[in-house]
Amino acid sequence: MTGEFKQELREGFIEACLHLVNRDFDALAKDFVTLGLLPATADKEAVTKALTGVFQNAVSKGIRNISFGDLLGNLGTTMYKFKFRIPSYFSLVVRSLAVLEGIAISFNPEYKVLGSTYPWIARKVLTDRSPQLKSSLETLLYKDGVFRIDRLESLLTESLRAKTKKTIVKQQTEDANSRMVVKEILSFTLTEKGEFVREIIVQEFAKGLDALGLATLETAAARVPFNGFFFPSLMTEEDMTNLRNFQRLLLLLLGTRREENSNAQSGPVSDDQNQIPDMEELSLVLNQPRSIQEILPVLSVIPELSPESQQQLLQLPSDLVRQLISRAAARTIRRVFL
Repeated sequence: MTGEFKQELREGFIEACLHLVNRDFDALAKDFVTLGLLPATADKEAVTKALTGVFQNAVSKGIRNISFGDLLGNLGTTMYKFKFRIPSYFSLVVRSLAVLEGIAISFNPEYKVLGSTYPWIARKVLTDRSPQLKSSLETLLYKDGVFRIDRLESLLTESLRAKTKKTIVKQQTEDANSRMVVKEILSFTLTEKGEFVREIIVQEFAKGLDALGLATLETAAARVPFNGFFFPSLMTEEDMTNLRNFQRLLLLLLGTRREENSNAQSGPVSDDQNQIPDMEELSLVLNQPRSIQEILPVLSVIPELSPESQQQLLQLPSDLVRQLISRAAARTIRRVFL
């Protein structure tokens, strides 16, 4: 029994998996329309609420613990309530995946088909040139113009999981682990396939450097008597967010896990924290590479990169400078004329 996926359906299925793992149930409801499971006239708000109730607990366990069979079982009542349609291609795919997971579980009780395939899905979304998948990636990473770095961290980590797992098992040291992660991230982002992600990283890195410059000036000005009268606040809430994202980008590019109690965590902060950078928080960013040992993995893998990747790496400083000049000019114009 065979079948064939049309291109738009393949991309729709990838997007549905992506939105499910990232708990974007509103987008998942739209994916069901794209896949032909729901009519375009369906009450998407009600469907979103129902999907949240169905999948929230399952997804909270983590991608590697999601059982495909359990997902289908939980979805049954919702499908009946909203009169889901089951296209022939979807029935074929679902049955195939359920059978494959069942066979695999007989050999490995911990096997999960979605957890095993998600690294490929993540890499596909990060590298594919399809306008639809690029748009989905951008929507996933940005909400109301704010960069959600945790989602980029997750996608990169998952996309590299299959490639780095064997090497890390052979070299069970933290340095080897960090070095391999750095090498894979650079090898990916500096290639033609990683161009779109590289542009996002450079853009956010420039925002972070710009915010770091403002934070340094404001911290220095805070030491001047009556600074509030002579030096108006430079930092905005957006700058503080960019500063925290910058810290996490550094951690990501250094192959270091983010500390749970770090001030870089996302979350609501008070107005005072948004306007005036805390000295401890600024110090964390300035001293992020706490020692030369944390920078060595980055430097040591550069000679191992392909000539094309090394050439692309040499172009990054000029790209960063252009972005910084553009941001500084735009900010100056806003402050002068607005």
